[in-house]
Amino acid sequence: MNAHARNRKPGQATPEPFYGDYLPYVVARAAFLILSDFHALLKRFRMPVLEWRVLATLSGGRGYTIGALARVALCKQPTLSRLVDRLEARGLVRRKAAPQDLRQSVVVITARGRKRIAPVLATARRHEKRVLEGFGKRDVATLKRLLGAFSEAFEARKES
Repeated sequence: MNAHARNRKPGQATPEPFYGDYLPYVVARAAFLILSDFHALLKRFRMPVLEWRVLATLSGGRGYTIGALARVALCKQPTLSRLVDRLEARGLVRRKAAPQDLRQSVVVITARGRKRIAPVLATARRHEKRVLEGFGKRDVATLKRLLGAFSEAFEARKES
């Protein structure tokens, strides 16, 4: 019997461990459990995680600067620059002048890149659907909205 159990009165609920109520842990644990399955699926496509994040992000059709793409892909800018060089050499992405500032470039996906990412995106959607089975659409939408709002707020605080 541990110290917590000895000090508890009969009928008193066992206190939740700190980490079970600590948002960063709860989010990290959920992400770990969901992503470990998904990363195993990526191996079937012989696609590294960072390549997945970049091509999936660019698949929306919009171009990103290296800095913006690094933030979305969750990596450091030098790492992303090297990856973009490799993806460009393989014909999956290309750099072009940014429309708002010709001194900058944006990274865009190519037709070959779209062909490479399309089956992975379909697998990702099936994986997400399987992971979310049993959860209501409204709950899932609320969770995504709240996590997005938290992320934006934390990023804004970090930048200020």
